Amino acid sequence: MSDEIRDVMIIGSGPAGYTAAIYLGRAGYRPLVIAGALTPGGQLVNTTEVENFPGFPDGIMGPDLMDAMRAQAEKFGAELVYDDVVSVDFGDGTDPSDSSAVKSVTVDGGETYRARAVVITTGSSYRKLGVPGEAEFSGRGVSYCATCDGFFFRGKPIVVVGGGDSAFEEAQFLSRFGSSVTLVHRRDEFRASKIMVDRARENEKISFVTNAVVESVNGGDDGATSVTLRDVVTGETRELPAEGVFVAIGHTPSTGFLGDSVKLDEDGYIVVDGASTRTSVPGVFAAGDVVDRVYRQAISAAGMGCRAALDAQSYLTQE
Repeated sequence: MSDEIRDVMIIGSGPAGYTAAIYLGRAGYRPLVIAGALTPGGQLVNTTEVENFPGFPDGIMGPDLMDAMRAQAEKFGAELVYDDVVSVDFGDGTDPSDSSAVKSVTVDGGETYRARAVVITTGSSYRKLGVPGEAEFSGRGVSYCATCDGFFFRGKPIVVVGGGDSAFEEAQFLSRFGSSVTLVHRRDEFRASKIMVDRARENEKISFVTNAVVESVNGGDDGATSVTLRDVVTGETRELPAEGVFVAIGHTPSTGFLGDSVKLDEDGYIVVDGASTRTSVPGVFAAGDVVDRVYRQAISAAGMGCRAALDAQSYLTQE
């Protein structure tokens, strides 16, 4: 365990984590960022062109955007550790000058770091189908975000997989671009609200395939071209044209390492206090997709990272 007690530590990277690091760094706190071992930078590292982040009229590649944010955070004094957090001890103190308020974080490599304040920005991961072709055509037809990628499928056949409100929202949005949108669901009843289902049924571009699951995503060098569907009642399979395959079966917040150290909701998202980023533990803040189950955009995560940094500063300077 390091003897050094830092002012603030950020668990996670991505738009929320790097933005928090930029603000805290500029305020003179020299934050420690535990950025992750496998994909520092979050989900945008695995995307291609990002066209909806302000300031880039010609778009920017996701990895390039994250590299720029990381470099900006380091410019202002952030220190990065490329490892994964495996456990935390946030204590029970309320005064940041009190030693009982020091938070401890242990990483997979065995090192333990300590700080008076912690910002959690570990994000969430898309639930995946786990079928052949899904990974191969990710970014080349397979997507998990209609708002991010719908524009690329203008005039092309699209499949949306899922049966909840998110799937129906994506289908409605994608109907503005695709030549057709087919919503595929494993049951004959939907989890989505009645109003969402009714709106989709009234949309001439949207059709439904129920009691079916995707067995594989098919395609070639230019990307996805179809999906193979299996009827869960008869077992029969058929191929459905699809150049865009949007998977909308939910998200899993990356909070497993937290245990019961902070309050989580029934789905594992961190609970914050009203419009702030304060968690149930004084001195611990959270921002980005680990909190947000609604918007899940890079720009909204970055904005929340700014708010978490300002909340952390207020905590550290309280008398």
